[in-house]
Amino acid sequence: MLEGFERYPLTFGPSPIELLRRLSDRLGGAVEIYAKREDCNSGLACGGNKIRKLEYIVPDLLASGADTLVTIGGVQSNHTRQVAAVAAKLGMHCRLVQEAWVPVEDAVYDRVGNILMSRLMGAEVQLCEEGFDIGIRQSWMRAIEEVKAGGGKPYPIPAGASMHELGGLGFVGFAEEVRAQEAELGLRFDYILVCTVTGSTQAGMVVGFAADGRQRRVIGIDASAIPRQTKAQVLEIARHTARLVRLGRDVAEDDIVLVEDYAYPAYGVPSEETNSAIRTAARTEGMMTDPVYEGKSMQGLIDLVRKEYFAPGSKILYAHLGGVPAINAYSHAFRNG
Repeated sequence: MLEGFERYPLTFGPSPIELLRRLSDRLGGAVEIYAKREDCNSGLACGGNKIRKLEYIVPDLLASGADTLVTIGGVQSNHTRQVAAVAAKLGMHCRLVQEAWVPVEDAVYDRVGNILMSRLMGAEVQLCEEGFDIGIRQSWMRAIEEVKAGGGKPYPIPAGASMHELGGLGFVGFAEEVRAQEAELGLRFDYILVCTVTGSTQAGMVVGFAADGRQRRVIGIDASAIPRQTKAQVLEIARHTARLVRLGRDVAEDDIVLVEDYAYPAYGVPSEETNSAIRTAARTEGMMTDPVYEGKSMQGLIDLVRKEYFAPGSKILYAHLGGVPAINAYSHAFRNG
């Protein structure tokens, strides 16, 4: 589906898939849980799912003649860290707008983890007081105009790269990659489980897996706490991406499966159940997850398995999207492990 789109390689190649045998056994052994490790997909500042998206955006930004990447996220945004890494790799300037999306008052929250790495890579970081939203932000638009006023040529990348024209392509590629790995492994995944906030990761998966009829087996775990807006954005991106890759069919509203039960108490704020899931993954598999994204999708996975949401014998692919650096900003919660 992606033959007509230019890709700029930023990843090592296909991200690995591993069987999480001890986690599967801990949850009763009725299903087999695998992880696709997007957190190991690149050497660029710990990698992650946005690197996969940016591979299809970089050719466009290079063609544009831009000299400055301008993007936005929360203070501990994985996306802004990955954009900063790509800017460094390309030798470009980077302007990051970091809004106060998470009500955390820890004294080091804006000094460690993702934002520390972004600063280290030379990005210009602007802290803003605006609260959480997944839509187009005025603070980002102002930053774009400020770069222009300063004589720069900005290339705008919206939050999560999600509402970018090409934002869904990377995870269409994810689905194609999974099919090739399934052939090598001699199996087929019954479900693909993924954390969802700004939407293009799940949207790309839905389009990619629609090619073999599995779009409704992509289970999004909402971590935004604004699920109605999130689901609408996933659907919008999926429909646009389906047209872009000439899928040959529309994406229906019920093709988007979004489980809303685990985002509490708020975006970026982990519950005790989220923290327990983080510990479970760490202590059974040595696999680190974070309080904002992967911890909540891991919480959802564990709870859904225990509630027998998945038929016995199912093979489940957990998409690890690479948000681990943010855990440093929550060190107080894990000070005793």
